Formats: sequence, structure tokens, C-alpha cells
Amino acid sequence: MTAPISDMHEGHTTRGRYDTQPTVALPPGERILRGADAWAAAAELAEARARVTGTAPVLLVDTYPGVDVPALAAQVEAALPAWTLTDVETAARPVAEVERLIAPNLTDDRVFGVMSHFTLDDFYDAERLDALAAAVTGTPTVVVGWGAALLEDRLAGASATVLVDMARWEIQLRQRQGATNWRADNPGEDNLRKYKRGFFVEWRVADRHKRTLFDTLDFVLDGNAIAPAEPHPDSPDAGMITGTAFRQALTDAAHRPFRVVPFFDPGVWGGQWMKNLIGLDPSKDNYAWCFDCVPEENSLLLEGDGGVIELPALDLVFSRPVDLLGAKAFARFGAEFPIRFDFLDTMDGGNLSLQVHPLTDYIQNTFGMHYTQDESYYMLDVGDDAVVYLGTKEGINPAEMLQDLATAQDGEHPFPAEKYVNSFPARKHDHFLIPAGTVHASGSNSMVLEISATPFIFTFKLWDWGRVGLDGIPRPVHLDHGARNIQWDRDTTWVMENLVDRVETLHTDDEVTEERTGLHELEFIEVRRHWFAQGADHDTDGTVNVLNLVEGDEVRVVSPTAAFEPFVIHYAETFIVPAAVGAYRIERTENSRSPRFATVKASVRGTRTGDN
Repeated sequence: MTAPISDMHEGHTTRGRYDTQPTVALPPGERILRGADAWAAAAELAEARARVTGTAPVLLVDTYPGVDVPALAAQVEAALPAWTLTDVETAARPVAEVERLIAPNLTDDRVFGVMSHFTLDDFYDAERLDALAAAVTGTPTVVVGWGAALLEDRLAGASATVLVDMARWEIQLRQRQGATNWRADNPGEDNLRKYKRGFFVEWRVADRHKRTLFDTLDFVLDGNAIAPAEPHPDSPDAGMITGTAFRQALTDAAHRPFRVVPFFDPGVWGGQWMKNLIGLDPSKDNYAWCFDCVPEENSLLLEGDGGVIELPALDLVFSRPVDLLGAKAFARFGAEFPIRFDFLDTMDGGNLSLQVHPLTDYIQNTFGMHYTQDESYYMLDVGDDAVVYLGTKEGINPAEMLQDLATAQDGEHPFPAEKYVNSFPARKHDHFLIPAGTVHASGSNSMVLEISATPFIFTFKLWDWGRVGLDGIPRPVHLDHGARNIQWDRDTTWVMENLVDRVETLHTDDEVTEERTGLHELEFIEVRRHWFAQGADHDTDGTVNVLNLVEGDEVRVVSPTAAFEPFVIHYAETFIVPAAVGAYRIERTENSRSPRFATVKASVRGTRTGDN
């Protein structure tokens, strides 16, 4: 039975106040420009620089792959009719040549490729770029497309640069509607293959390229708002901010608590908890996932004079990694956010696929990823019959299990999961630890807060309960990969001793109880839970903290030195406290009605200031 909404957590008898559009403030006095005003400002800067050098002005409009370049070009032409428009992608290598170049990274697999180390120069012909640069020096010219900034060092005179940036979630939505990969003729291709091409090749190249622009670019334009996948009639034109505003906004964000923009997606096993509590689109059959702290995919909404502008959260990770992550975490992971929080909703839904994640050695050697998808299930809410499948049963024959899994793939012989896999009852606030190599799945009627390492597509499905995807295509099963990674010694006894209910009380007094809830020693994430009635004091100790309010209606995050404005958090919201923040306090507000509160806080072990 699913718990009724009124019983889901203390302090809420109706829908919660979960904010689906959290914002980060732009620096005071900075304006968001739109439409013709935006392009006029960019052109004016290019013209001013050209007057100094005595050359014709050039405006370089560099786009992230996925931006609707024809729609962008039409806007530029309408705003700057006296300027010549040039497509930088005419200097790219022939499509067939690029396809041959990246084929080893894409592989024949539907889901998995190999991480690429290409740079954008690899996709362009240097002589053609030289010729294009020589051709744009006579008249006012706008060069548009992915790689426009490659011309900057080739131009005889000065120019101005606009980065048209875009979040990966918006790219995925457009691809589902028929958008192609960069210069690819694949509108009807399987969306998983489109995503694979982005994840393993295009986005890696694009991120390396745009990082070289951050310190000097003149303007940033919101590419998500140019022909968006889900247009709104009242939406304004795409917003543009100056490079100075962009850099300062990210610096400010790295010194205060913030939230990224969550996104929600249905699935074959999806449930009703998020739809009911958060108030999502009631016309959807279900929602399976909420990615509310996956900076690789999420956005930041920068708010100021002129509304909001949406940019990838990765821009903050790339531009301010030490302030955000901390020196030790940056030394370990580079400019990559290592912690992921997301929701898995199976309330009135179905079981997740039975799955296993790759060991570190396997993910490095097979896919080129330098760390793996360790994870855990924190039970935010459960029904009476909720269970978690975790580890194999004692005394089973691995060869027989693998054979039964292989037989089940014909769709006519269901896999007897209860014969081979442990099933543990799940209660609210239980925390199940899942180091890579452990067979696992969440059962139906659960609301899981998944606290995990960031790699998030490396799931080897072993059995999917005979289902097909929402697109009618059987969901991919990777039994060969899975068989190479299952740790058969993680049986019933080992799992109960190491992965289930490993709660340790670290400190308790009249005000606060602090507990360690995981993760396992094989995993690098440390999770602490704090129970309190009035407030609890924290310190980042020089490393990034990721938190979720798992009990109670509303709290705020405050600085003991007033270093940032109080930041209000509601039930189930995930938020990030950058390493640079230092001391902070989480406390009830004047609007709080709950008698007690709890947060879970994740950080990377060994990266605090005092850790050796």
C-alpha cells in the first residue's frame, strides 16, 4: 500500500513547496539583454574594437552543439541586417571523415561508448579556417556556429565573442523530438544512440572548447531559449549577459548555498509521489526520475534585471572548481562534480531493473571513465510493502543464475529473482549502500533519494521484468558486462553486515543528533544525518557539501558572519554548499511547522581541510 500524501512527512498535509525553478542572483546592476538590444550591444563592442585597430568589425558567435543554429542565424540577421553572416562549419572536415574519426568511441553498442579526448580542432580543416578568417576581414561580419571562436587567433584585427551555451537536458528533449547530433543525418535514430554520441564525444569536445573561452568571452547567450523543445507563448527572447556578469555571477555562486534546476522524466517503472507532492503535470502517466543535483545535466537560472537566463551548471564547475569543490576534491577529480543526488519514484509504480554497476578497473579499461558509479538508496518515503533487492543469496550457483538471466531475455521465461537475489524490507529513512559490483534494484512503492558518485549511465541491466521502454523498444540489457562485474561474495550475510542499516551515532545532545549512515568503505562518499528541532551548525571544512532536507517542512541556511543572504530550503529539496562557504547553520524559520527536521549531507572522504 502506498502511504497517503498527508502522511508522507511531518508538516505537510497537502502539496509541498518544492521549488522547480530555483535561481541564483546576478551581480547588482547587471542587466539581461534580449532580442535586438542584445545583438546591438554585441555589435557595438565589435565596432569599438575595430575602430581601434582600423579593421572591419567581426562578431564571433560560438555555439554549443545542440543549439538551433538556423533559428539563431535568423535572429542575428534580423537584428543586424547590414552585417554579413558566415557559417564557420563550412570549414569543418567532411561529415564522413568525422564519422570515421569518432567511430571507435561510439562502438556498436546502443548505450555505451568510450570517452573521447578529441579537441574541436580535430573536427576542422586548418587551411579552411585560415581561408575563412581571411575572407571576413573586409566587411562587418558575424561568424556563427560551433567553433566560431577558432577564428579569433586567425583574425588580423579585433573581434567580440558571444558564447551561445546550452544545458544537456534541453539537448536531450530536442533530440527526442527529432533533433540531430552535430552535422549528423540522424533525426530518427534511437535516442539512446544520440545521447551516447553526445555523452562520449560531442559534449566532451564542446566542454573542452568552451572552457578556453570563459576568461575572455564578451557575452553569453541562453541557447536553451532559442527554439526550445517546450516553447511557451509568453516566453521572452533569449537572454544575453556580459562576460563580466557571467564571471562574477559564477564567483558569487561559489561562495553561497544554491540549487540547480531539477528536471523530471517518466519511465516504465515510474510512480506518483513526485507528481502529487511537487505538483507536476497531472497529464503525465508517471514520473520516474528527478535529477536535482547532477551538474553535468542540470542548469543554473541566473536572475536579475530583465528576468532570468539559463546556463549549464557545469559552467560553475569548470570556472570555479576550487571554490566550489575544495582544493583536495579538485586535486582528486579535476573540474568534475563528484556527487550526485536524484530521486527514483516507484510509488504505485514498478520495480527498477535488476542491475549492477562496473568496478573501477572495468569502467576505466572498457569505457575510459576514471571512477565508477558507486551509489546508495536513502528511503525518503515507502509503502508498507516496499523492499530493496540487494546482493545475491547464500549458496546459489552463479553459473545457474547467469543461465537463467540469459534464458529470461527471450521474454517467455521470467527470471526467478526471489531464488537468487536478497530482498530486504525498506522503511522510511533506511539507507542501503550499493558499492559497484553489487546486484541491486529498488522495488515498487518506494521513494528513493539516490546518493551516488556522479557517473550515471553505466548501469548494466540484468533483468527488466519483461518490460519494454516508453518508446515500445525493449530496454537494453547488458548481461555480458554485468557478468564480468557481479561480486558473488556479496551474499546475504555480507550484505546485512556491510550494506543494510549501518547507522552510527556520532554525537547527541539536547539540540542535535549527528549520525553516520554510510557509505561503505569501498565508496568515497561520506553521508551524515543531522536531526534537530531548532538548528544545527555545520562547516564545509574546505570540501563541497550536498544536502537534502529529508524531514520537516522548511529551514534556512544562514552564515554566522552574514557572508551570504539566508537561503530557504523546503522538504525534499537538494542544495549545494560550496567548499568556500566554510561555517553555516541550518535552522527552522518563522514559517516552519514541523516539530523536528533532518538533513542528509554528503561529502568526499579525505578532502576536508584537516584530513591527512
